[in-house]
Amino acid sequence: MKGILICGEPKEKKITSVSKELITTGKGLSSVLDQSLDFLLIGEKCENAAIEAANLGVDRVLTVQGPGSSDLHPERLVAILAQVCKQNDPMVILLGQTDMGRDVAPRLAAKLGANVCMDCVDLVFDESSKELILTKPVYGGNAMAQWALKNHRQLVVTMRPRSEKPAEPDPSHKGRMESISIEFEETQIRTQLMETTCTEGKGIKLEEAKVIVAGGGGIGGSEGFGLIQELAVVLGAAVGITRVPSDENWMPKSLEIGQTGHMVSPNLYIAVGISGAPQHLSGCSHSKIIVAINKDPEASIFGMADFGIVGDYREVLPALIEKLKALKE
Repeated sequence: MKGILICGEPKEKKITSVSKELITTGKGLSSVLDQSLDFLLIGEKCENAAIEAANLGVDRVLTVQGPGSSDLHPERLVAILAQVCKQNDPMVILLGQTDMGRDVAPRLAAKLGANVCMDCVDLVFDESSKELILTKPVYGGNAMAQWALKNHRQLVVTMRPRSEKPAEPDPSHKGRMESISIEFEETQIRTQLMETTCTEGKGIKLEEAKVIVAGGGGIGGSEGFGLIQELAVVLGAAVGITRVPSDENWMPKSLEIGQTGHMVSPNLYIAVGISGAPQHLSGCSHSKIIVAINKDPEASIFGMADFGIVGDYREVLPALIEKLKALKE
């Protein structure tokens, strides 16, 4: 085995921010291990994305013709990726902790007989022990665990968004582009994709947001989110929710943060009316600064917050919004 393979995700003829972050991780590993770095794109219209990736410092950009990753169900993606891995035999395979990565990584690892570690925030090579060290949040984000790779099997890793800075264009190094053909038996695909429904998102994407204002069950109903949205506009922030507002249909499920929703890592996370359930904290624990607003002084969210305000959000948020507007003026 040799080399590092990044499974990139194209979107709107560009590569995603998570894919650029994976390149940063991959470049760090390839440098210290003295291994080549490949970037894989699957799709019929990914030429522009491939050119963009080639300018970010990878050694090769591999393209596979076919429907884009958003149009492929996991079995077909795994079949394609498994063939690419058999042709190139990489030692480390990197994916983002995205909808696609979460679904594909464990299936791919099982098919390759490889090690797998999900939702990592760091992946480095320890010079003293000559081992790969993986770091990921555990116990709802209350602790960080590290694993050392002690065998020589392939390693499949998904990296949490915003764990690294996105790679910047590197004028001194341009990767070569190579189109590869993949053949596999259609009998391997036991399920059929019947329909793909795309929901057009509005505003800032949660995974890419630098500031998030999130509301929980303590908001009490859909009408209370008016203040949440107003504060988000003032801060140029994205709006998030916990599972309660999602289950009660106060807000769209697409805004949910936590184990059953988005994993985020903004610079500032404002938690309003959120008690601090482990399911939700696991999705925001990597935020740089957490500000909690809750009328219950015993709410567990305060144990994780950097700053806390004990009070009714109906009184706190209007005052906060007014102050922020005055500062902006």
